This record gives sequence, C-alpha cells and structure tokens, in this order.
Amino acid sequence: MVDPLRDPDDPELLDPYRARELAGLVEAARLASGAVRYGKVGRVGAAQVVVNRDDPLPGGNHACAVYGSSAEVAGTLMRLEQTFADVGRAEAVLYASPTTVAEIEGIADDTGWHAVEEALAVVHRGPATASPPVRPARDVDLPGIAELLADDLGVDGPRLLRHLGQRADDPRCAFVVVDDGDRLGGFASGFGERGVGLVEHVVVRPARRRRGLGGALVATAVAALRDAGALLVAAHVAEGGAGERFAEACGFEACYPVTAYARRVDELLD
Repeated sequence: MVDPLRDPDDPELLDPYRARELAGLVEAARLASGAVRYGKVGRVGAAQVVVNRDDPLPGGNHACAVYGSSAEVAGTLMRLEQTFADVGRAEAVLYASPTTVAEIEGIADDTGWHAVEEALAVVHRGPATASPPVRPARDVDLPGIAELLADDLGVDGPRLLRHLGQRADDPRCAFVVVDDGDRLGGFASGFGERGVGLVEHVVVRPARRRRGLGGALVATAVAALRDAGALLVAAHVAEGGAGERFAEACGFEACYPVTAYARRVDELLD
C-alpha cells in the first residue's frame, strides 16, 4: 500500500481511490496554516474548522472535511454560519474535497450556500532546486509582500501587514522574494506541517510577468519547504486556464477537485 506522505513520487499516489487519504493530509496542513498565530482548529458538527480573527486572507477562516449523514451535514452548515459570524467574517467558506460527502452540492443549495470556485489540489512531483534570482525574505520585505498580496486579493493592507509579521515569526512559514530594483518584483509563500508543505501564494508584479520569475519563485519555495522537512508539497489552483497550466509547468500534477462554497452571514454580525 502506498503511503502518500512517505512516497510522494509514487505513481499510485494519484490513484482516485487514494484521493480521500491525500486530501486529509493536505487539509490538515491548511487548517494549521490558517491558525497562525492566534487561531484555533476544531470541530463544528461534522466539519473541521479553523477560525482566526487576525487572519484577513480568504482561506484563513474556513471549514472542510464535512462528513456524515445528510441531516448531520445540513445541521453543520447552519451552525457554520454563526461560527464565522462570531469571529467577524461577513462570509462563511467551506472547501469540499474527497473528504466531504458526495451529496454536499444538493445539501448546500438547500441551505443557502453557493459554489463560488472550482479548484484542483496539485502535488509537486520530482526534485526542486532553488533559482539564483530568488532569495529568502527579510523583515524589511514584508511591506512589499503585503502590497503585492493586497493588490492581488483585494484585502486590507495594514491588517494584512500585521498578519504577515506574525507568519514571518513562525518557523513553519516560508517567504521567498525576487528583487526589482528598489522594490520587490514578486514573492511566494509556503507553510509546512507534519511532513506536508503547502505553496500558498505566488504573486509577480504585472510588469515582470512572463519572464520566468513565477516558476523560479515556486521552485525556491518548494525547495525551502523540503529543506524544512516536507515530504509532500501541494497547492490549490483554479481549475482550467492559466493557473492550472502554470502549476503543471512548475512540476505539479492534479490529483483531486476542490469546490469552494460560500454563505453570506452579514445579517448575523453584531
């Protein structure tokens, strides 16, 4: 039997019958990443959940691994609305993968949740070596990283900068950057937990794109995660289009689909 954590390059890893086990490993790491620095990971009904008031990133507060009977899942979705409202989120987010019941689409529709994104979980295959133009980030780089990420995701800059400072102090987090004169041309960030590494964000300044910098950033981030002990390196990318092609060019291979569901909870906020 293949162990997806110990044998990341075994061709059997991507067998559809192993997707649930692999998804469980990746989701555990994503939950731990969302909890940096003051967040908490726990259960709400039939779901695994991370809540973190200090994390402004879209995936920083989310639920996953919703498994149970239809009634249990429906009840969980209703409880999740209040859970995310209690930490000040205007929207509740659920990532459905092979760890989630197959009936989630119908249950979500019936309870007011809507599919908002189709993504793929991808696994890096083969070796990764750092690229010369890319270097580890320093504290002085954090404002530039925050600027690039805020522009890319449309999140609050000052709050994001505080959160990045918290992540920079956590040894499980990795940031690599490429310079562009007196400013940053791009960055990549990652996180490692219990042998699983995640490439979480890759952003290149628009004027510097299509020059190989994105691939160099990813290669260096993967190498940094492996140097820190990751036996398996994964990421989430949008299904189809440029994002998926970029991941393939960087040595990743698709392994299972992930659907993001969202539910507005503004009316529950205090």
